[in-house]
Amino acid sequence: MKKNAIKGLTLSELEDFAVSIGEQRYRGKQLFDWLYMKEAESFSAMSTFSKSLREKLDDVAEIVSLKVAASQESDEDGTTKFLFELADGKRIESVLILPSTAFQSVAADKEEQKRLTLCVSTQVGCPLDCKFCATATMGFLRNLTPAEIVDQVMQARRISGKRITNLVFMGMGEPLMNYENVMKSIEIITNGLKITGRRITISTAGWVPQIKQMADERRKVKLAVSLHSLNDDARTSLMPINAKYPLAELLESIHYYYQKTKQRVTFEYILFENWNDRDEDVRKLVKLSKSIPCKINIIPFHRIDFAEPAGIALQLRPTPLKRAEEFVKMLRDAHVSVFVRSSSGEDIDAACGQLVVKTERRKKTNRQLSHTSQFVHSA
Repeated sequence: MKKNAIKGLTLSELEDFAVSIGEQRYRGKQLFDWLYMKEAESFSAMSTFSKSLREKLDDVAEIVSLKVAASQESDEDGTTKFLFELADGKRIESVLILPSTAFQSVAADKEEQKRLTLCVSTQVGCPLDCKFCATATMGFLRNLTPAEIVDQVMQARRISGKRITNLVFMGMGEPLMNYENVMKSIEIITNGLKITGRRITISTAGWVPQIKQMADERRKVKLAVSLHSLNDDARTSLMPINAKYPLAELLESIHYYYQKTKQRVTFEYILFENWNDRDEDVRKLVKLSKSIPCKINIIPFHRIDFAEPAGIALQLRPTPLKRAEEFVKMLRDAHVSVFVRSSSGEDIDAACGQLVVKTERRKKTNRQLSHTSQFVHSA
């Protein structure tokens, strides 16, 4: 008999599960607390249950956890990247970012400096093919389940021994293309892991229908949009999704979102030399900030040469530091709310998808070498 995998079930679902196996409904609440608040990894650890109930649960259910395939900790800034292996052998990654490296700032008392942020994945690979992203070179394999999303937080917390205060759905994949599973995972995280919605950010490349759905459902999480250009041609070259949802449609959906929720949106902006770092780009961002209450995160570009990029990706270069500082100063002089992300974990493959892609390429190379060796010996 196939066992029920109960990690990834919400409180109401666990209550229904308890009833389905002949137990009282309140047992579901106890299971929820054991799974997510006490982070029990086996039924035998659930000491408030009788021995007979623990044995019963063991017969009909299972607690499936992610396997830690590898982890890397930066010697430079303490950023930690986790490589997780899923039950089907596919791999994803999460990144734990220390508060001192989240933003460039000398003000230790700023809220951003007090955060311990985990960046989580929502898909294996990604279908959107953004030209600056290592994950895009993998293609799209599948959506993650709620359990696989939630367990990234649980495993990172267990391994690090630290309290994670903030989550960003900004790892591998487009979160809004896995909408139901992402929202279900957030329900579990807010109720079970006690990370409030105001400390959770969903980052999208611009999946317009679900931006509006988030607005209509009054979701209590923050929204970030990967913008990177306010020129349709340039943005489409960088992010093919712009051909499906061009800037006018995207910005209209963000207007709609703000009108419904009254929450400021964050625009993420990677600076590329001679691509989106000109004075006219500053002027467009200033105009945008006057029409939509927002803040802008300036993000350093982690090159993806290891992924053997082609086409436009070969032309992308980080904006030189002096020009980047000028760009930020012009925005701030125009009273735009700007934060500058630090280049966290550059020594540990911290770019999105980088560790997975490098690992998979090594595995492929090893298989090819093994095949070649077998061929030579058989000859």
